[in-house]
Amino acid sequence: MSIEVAVRAEAELGEAPTWDHASGTLLWVDVLGNEVHRYNPTRDDDAVLEVPQHVGAAKPRSRGGLVLNLRDGVALVDRDGVKTWLVYWARDGVRGNDAAVDPAGRLWAGTMRYDEDPGGWLARVEPNGDAKVVLDEVSVSNGIGWSPDATLMYYVDSAERRIDVLDYDRETGQATNRRPLVEVPRGLPDGLTVDASGAIWVALWGGAALHRYTPDGVLDREVELPVGQPTACCFGGPDFTDLYVTTARVGLSDDALSELAGSLLVLPGVGEGLPSAAFAG
Repeated sequence: MSIEVAVRAEAELGEAPTWDHASGTLLWVDVLGNEVHRYNPTRDDDAVLEVPQHVGAAKPRSRGGLVLNLRDGVALVDRDGVKTWLVYWARDGVRGNDAAVDPAGRLWAGTMRYDEDPGGWLARVEPNGDAKVVLDEVSVSNGIGWSPDATLMYYVDSAERRIDVLDYDRETGQATNRRPLVEVPRGLPDGLTVDASGAIWVALWGGAALHRYTPDGVLDREVELPVGQPTACCFGGPDFTDLYVTTARVGLSDDALSELAGSLLVLPGVGEGLPSAAFAG
């Protein structure tokens, strides 16, 4: 297995990699740099869109453009670059963090306090802008994913040091019966992705590794990384066999900084993923 550098960068807080299969490109963000990146592996090009606020995640829309989980709410970016608020929920000391689109095209948007105390939330956002808080008093809302059969939802509040699982109903968007799946013994669990077999891959902030857990919570693979703060991962490429990993520099002393901290990494052919839905709004 090889670990390659897709984009050599110095992102303060690289996050939320998402394969946009309509364009064959990878979206990712630098949360604290107010940047949305779109990496085209065919051209080896990384285009950057600057946004006016901290941005936790950027996801493709089914009609083109992007949906952004920003500091003050959820915004839409049209094909021509026009930005409009879909949900505005600005609150002092709170910003958007990781987000994901469920199999029915809804956005699940997480938030967190800057001081990482409880006070964030996870909300389900419909394409028409209706929003409902599903989980409240969250500390660091992070990884979100669904089982291949769309009956389970996985969720990480990093401060809890575990991956949780909920029962999920695709038709209604209800996620209920939250319960622990696995305690993570190394670093802090951050962003996650679910592969075609239903296994959960999670980035370990401060753990310099990825863990892969079976659907019943058994650790069956550990991948060491050349960075201390991997933040999230997703499968991409033409066959969804390449695993992309975002990384961060924030908070690291010069002595602890790897030369690759803040870069976008890729592990070619490491597994088999599934395409994610685009936001239906």
